Amino acid sequence: MSILCRIEDKHVPLYRIMWVAATPHFCGEEDCLREGQYEVRLEQEEVVWASEQEHEELLKQLETWQGGLGPSDGVDWE
Repeated sequence: MSILCRIEDKHVPLYRIMWVAATPHFCGEEDCLREGQYEVRLEQEEVVWASEQEHEELLKQLETWQGGLGPSDGVDWE
């Protein structure tokens, strides 16, 4: 498995990703170029924007890279 993912025209190391938006961007501005894309926040407050397909692939890659959620330890925290 590669530690790089492709977002837009960039190869981004997975370890640089701080968070990924769960919902697509919508601001309502007529001239917005990012509407419908997902914000991907990197270290040092950098941002790249992922299409829906890139977003889904990125989430799969992050889950695989971090080992997924793994088995439940049986502890109920509620």
